[in-house]
Amino acid sequence: MNKPILLSTPHIGDRELEFVKEAFDTNWIAPVGPNIDAFEKEFCRVVGSQHAAAVSSGTAALHLALKLVGVTTGDEVFCSTFTFIASANPITYLGAKPVFIDSDRTSWNMSPILLEKALIERARIGNLPKAVVLVHLYGQSADIDPILQICDLYSVPLIEDAAEALGATYKTRSPGTFGRIGIFSFNGNKIITTSGGGMLVSDDAGLVNQARFLATQARESEVYYQHTQIGYNYRLSNVSAGIGRGQLLVLPERVAARQRNFKIYQQALGNLSGVEFMPEADYGTSTRWLTCLTFDSDVSGIDREKVRLRLLEQQIETRPVWKPLHLQPVFANCESIAGEIAEDLFNKGLCLPSGSNLTDEDLERVIHEIKKIYH
Repeated sequence: MNKPILLSTPHIGDRELEFVKEAFDTNWIAPVGPNIDAFEKEFCRVVGSQHAAAVSSGTAALHLALKLVGVTTGDEVFCSTFTFIASANPITYLGAKPVFIDSDRTSWNMSPILLEKALIERARIGNLPKAVVLVHLYGQSADIDPILQICDLYSVPLIEDAAEALGATYKTRSPGTFGRIGIFSFNGNKIITTSGGGMLVSDDAGLVNQARFLATQARESEVYYQHTQIGYNYRLSNVSAGIGRGQLLVLPERVAARQRNFKIYQQALGNLSGVEFMPEADYGTSTRWLTCLTFDSDVSGIDREKVRLRLLEQQIETRPVWKPLHLQPVFANCESIAGEIAEDLFNKGLCLPSGSNLTDEDLERVIHEIKKIYH
């Protein structure tokens, strides 16, 4: 039996253990401590943000971000449709309703043209959304400038979901640092991990301080436990932050490894009939967190599912690209602004094994099995 090749597994080295051991040696086994403070500062230096709050997940960070910009019951929030459900679930936590925006072909991310048309129309009828959640997908930044420009024109806060895009660039800057608030994820399958965790960033110190306050059960600064607001148990642990500090030191290497995976796949498979890889927009650099490609059965007679199932038989894990949120049963009653591009990508798209710890032998095996389908 061949060993399993998984989609995207954690890649841990020795540096992480040093910070974790320090937490154990000093008994900082709590959701506070020096690793958290250091992780926040070091993360700010890496992405170029002024302030950061380390929390328990990217979803928690997004929930706090939406609350901090004033989203509440009955509001509408524009959101990318081509993404994981965690980008929209926090909207519903606050009693608000998502409105989904389709992708463009250039980046697979939210279409600036569709967003602009939607905001112009909403302004005309006096029904602007409370916020826009812009997702940076599969390691690639969306086209931020025109999106931020139209959001600013109508005073709609932009929240960047950069959970999948740590290490990417948009015109030399990090996605997640342009809008009012940005969020990142350190889930186990991400480019770096803290096992589970997330980060909220902003250049507004007041917002980040309020995020920390809400994330620690909104406890007031009294000697006793006093609460005037409802808070959440969202702070990252000092142990997990230690893992994050070690992972952050090797972020460039992890990015380079995933970009190398993509180049090997593209060189070996790019000429197959009906195969197209996720494009890289010319305004930035993708980390290729996951290598994604589409299979056009009208051209080759081979569809995404045939490839996925054949690889599964060989213990090679792949995954369809995200099912658009406007097609999810739980959001059946939500409005969608177009959706045809995201639907087409979903019907044809597949994510290949992309971990930074894949060996050349692993990559060769994936490539060999895909080529066998075509011959």
